Amino acid sequence: MITGTTSTGFEFEIDEKQLKNYEFVELISEVDENELLMPKILKMLLGDQVAALKDHVRDEDGFVPIEKMVEEIKDIFGNAQVKN
Repeated sequence: MITGTTSTGFEFEIDEKQLKNYEFVELISEVDENELLMPKILKMLLGDQVAALKDHVRDEDGFVPIEKMVEEIKDIFGNAQVKN
């Protein structure tokens, strides 16, 4: 299990098997051409933690800003253990 914390304090756990899942790799390879795959990628990577991540970035009006989600995702993928 890979654990980490983003720069804003979101704590996450990722099953290492998921990073070695060919279907996950397929989605990652297609995300540049189709950004709408990102929710599916997040669900595969974080599972039920996606709801907690959305709550973590939710603003005072109840919205989940795309910009904040993107920054959190970059932080998660920037984790040295996730990269490898």
